Amino acid sequence: MELRQMRYFVRVVELGSISRAALDLQLVQSALSQQIGRLEGELATRLLRRTSKGITPTEAGLAFFREAQLALRHVEQAARAAHESRLTGSVSVGLAPTTASVLGVPLMLAMRERYPDVRLHMVSALSGHLSNMLNSRQLDLAVLFETQPARRWSVTPLLQERLFFIQSRKHRFRELGARARIADLKALPLILPSGPHGLRSTLDAAFARARFKPNIVAEIDSLAMLMDAVDHGLGCTVQPWAAIGRYADGAARFALAEIADAEASRLNSLCSISDDELSPAAIAARVVLAQCARDLVRAGRWGGAELAAG
Repeated sequence: MELRQMRYFVRVVELGSISRAALDLQLVQSALSQQIGRLEGELATRLLRRTSKGITPTEAGLAFFREAQLALRHVEQAARAAHESRLTGSVSVGLAPTTASVLGVPLMLAMRERYPDVRLHMVSALSGHLSNMLNSRQLDLAVLFETQPARRWSVTPLLQERLFFIQSRKHRFRELGARARIADLKALPLILPSGPHGLRSTLDAAFARARFKPNIVAEIDSLAMLMDAVDHGLGCTVQPWAAIGRYADGAARFALAEIADAEASRLNSLCSISDDELSPAAIAARVVLAQCARDLVRAGRWGGAELAAG
C-alpha cells in the first residue's frame, strides 16, 4: 500500500466524487480510479460505492477512511518534526586554490541540497596557511598536503594527485608528449610557487634527486596569476591537473605532460579539529566533502587523481 493511495482515497471520500477529487489532485480521472481499484484489490474489499448522491464509502471504506486520516496526520507531524529539527549551524572549510577549483562548487552544491540550513564559510589559501588556521581553530575542516604539524587533528587520507608539466598550447617551449620526467624540465623557464608552498617543497626535492637546478623565471603564490602567466607564454609550470580546473577550455588552452617520476605526486588529506570539538554540522560537512571528492575521482572529473588507499 502506498501513501499516495491513502491520500487519494481520503480526498475522494471528502469530496464525494472521483471527478472532483481528480481535479483537486491534478490527476487524470482514469488514473485516480485505477489507484483506488489497486487499493481495493490489495485490501480485497470494496471501499466505495456509487449512489445517486455521488461516491460514498462502504462500511469497510468508512473504517479505512478514519484510520487513513489518522495515519496521514501522523505523517504530516513526522514531516514537520523533521523539518523543524534540520541540521543548522556554520562550518568553515579551507581548500588550497587548486583543490578549490575542482572541489569547491560541487561541495557547496551538495551541502545546499543535503543541509540547506548549514552556512558554509569557504576559505581558499595556501596549504601552510590553512594548516595554521586549523591549528588556531579558525577552520573546522581543511584539505591539506602536509599534516606533520598536526596537534589533535583528525586526519583522513583522501586522494593522491599526480603532477603535470603545463605549458600554453600557443606558446610551447618544448614537445614532451603525454609523459615526461623531471629531468626533461632542465633549462625550461619555470613559474612556480615560492618556498613556503607545500608543492614547492615537493618539487625542490624532485629537482635535487634529478641533480639539476631549475630555471625559475618567476615565483607566484596566486594560482590564478600563475596560470595566467603560463597562458600568456611567460613560462611553464608544474602543478596538479586541478590547476586547469577553473578553465572551461583548459584542455584546449594548455598542453599537459604527466610527470612520470614516482615521487611526483602529493597526498590530499581531509583534516579537521578533533572530533570532540566538531559541531554536528561540521561532522556532516566532513562526510559530504569526502564523498564529493570520491565522486569526482570516480567520475573522471579530477584528472590525475586516484583515491588514497584505505
